[in-house]
Amino acid sequence: MKITVGVVGLGLIGASFAKAYKENDKEVTVFGWNRTKSITQMAQMQGIIDDELTDENLGNCDLVILSLYPEATIDWMRKHKDHFNKEGMVIDACGTKRLVCAEGFKIAEEAGFLFVGCHPMAGTKFSGMSHARGDMYKGAPMVVVPPRFDDIYMLDRVKTLLTPCGFGSFHISHAEEHDKMIAFTSQMAHLVSNAYIKSPSSRNHKGFSAGSYKDMTRVAWLNPTMWTQLFLENKDNLIFEIDHLTEELAKYKQALEEDDFEGLERLLDEGRQIKEEVDGI
Repeated sequence: MKITVGVVGLGLIGASFAKAYKENDKEVTVFGWNRTKSITQMAQMQGIIDDELTDENLGNCDLVILSLYPEATIDWMRKHKDHFNKEGMVIDACGTKRLVCAEGFKIAEEAGFLFVGCHPMAGTKFSGMSHARGDMYKGAPMVVVPPRFDDIYMLDRVKTLLTPCGFGSFHISHAEEHDKMIAFTSQMAHLVSNAYIKSPSSRNHKGFSAGSYKDMTRVAWLNPTMWTQLFLENKDNLIFEIDHLTEELAKYKQALEEDDFEGLERLLDEGRQIKEEVDGI
């Protein structure tokens, strides 16, 4: 596929996009930009990108992938709005969608280019270009938040342009729905894991832990700056999930305090049944 792709932000997510194109389609030209210029130069030396993304070649890009924090994504889009290819497509890879899409759709409409909100559901506990992988997105879901929902051709374009990345499925969503679900499926997992590891018992767990501990604490190892911004931008949905979890935990605590065998067993069975219902067996 002879296209030109621009990747803005060469951290874990952006560099994994760049690697996916370079490793899976030799006809794709990849330009890259990073705030720290030495990272851009290193990416070029390692063959992750072909050259630096500039205002001059930005207009040649059939696809631009903005892999920055949400506020930085909006700022970069606003600053470069007059240089995007009017026949191309601009997407983001942010973990929240309401702010990015509200501002991004507005900027794109004013400047005359196409912006589509996207969120690749993939990642690792590590950050930075050194941990990027060309197969990061293979089989992973991609959530798409389009500026309008009556354009099937637009979704086909997204799928086609992202073909070398190997996404396993594409899901259309409104920004509000996306952020509500992400608060539950992703943000709560990171927050609870991060709080759970603060137990004084954590420093003495070796020899007493196995799969359950590893599963529960895997995402406690996170990027504090990125997750702080994502949490604050989605705080209403995240607070809702925290309140609900707090209420449920209080029920378990009460049953334990009262030595309520039947009550505790009922709570545990409720959770087991819901897990079976939502995930299947």
